Amino acid sequence: MPPIKVIITGATGMVGEGILFECLQNEKVAEVLIVSRRHYDLQHPKLKELIVPDFLKMEEYAEKVKGYDACFFCAGVSSVGMKEDKYTKLTYDTTMAFAKALLTVNSNMVFTYVSGAKTDSSEKGRMMWSRVKGKTENDLAKLPFKAEYNFRPGVMQPFPQQRNWKPIVKFLVKVIKVIAPKSVLTLQEVGRAMINAVTVGYDKNVLEVADIRKLANFVN
Repeated sequence: MPPIKVIITGATGMVGEGILFECLQNEKVAEVLIVSRRHYDLQHPKLKELIVPDFLKMEEYAEKVKGYDACFFCAGVSSVGMKEDKYTKLTYDTTMAFAKALLTVNSNMVFTYVSGAKTDSSEKGRMMWSRVKGKTENDLAKLPFKAEYNFRPGVMQPFPQQRNWKPIVKFLVKVIKVIAPKSVLTLQEVGRAMINAVTVGYDKNVLEVADIRKLANFVN
């Protein structure tokens, strides 16, 4: 398969920034378009940027995201202190609007959504964020993409040169590596797994930590 062209959201956050770094250094990726609400200050020959203040109006930018092989949707917000209706709008509504806009111009696209460990596929659990993420996963899977994958990483270790991460992450990584080392992934692994999902595929559309690590280490 020739090198792919990918869209990344959430580059101004830790996960999206890490996925971006992996894509820029990975020879399987020819071009990266970051779609963000605000500017991300980085120059690279592979990199392009599109500022979209409101993802609910993504259809207005459809022609500018035409011709891409994959989308790695890493944008997201914390549910802490947020009511369910607002969290649903910022998580479910914006993701679905973004995905549907991409489909209008990229019918052969692979869409990868970053949800999180303990996402609730039944949509009936006690944790609000988990239900909303579960509904998002379920409804994305119904869209007619070439393939759709839901990534559920746990604790992730950023690239050394990343800017968009909080110091507590470093502490959490150290602690979890001691008590549950198999639950920690590097963002390089997550990014590599996403790229491999596009270039070689995977037999599940919901990938837990072990699946992500397995796909990241696949060599073709």
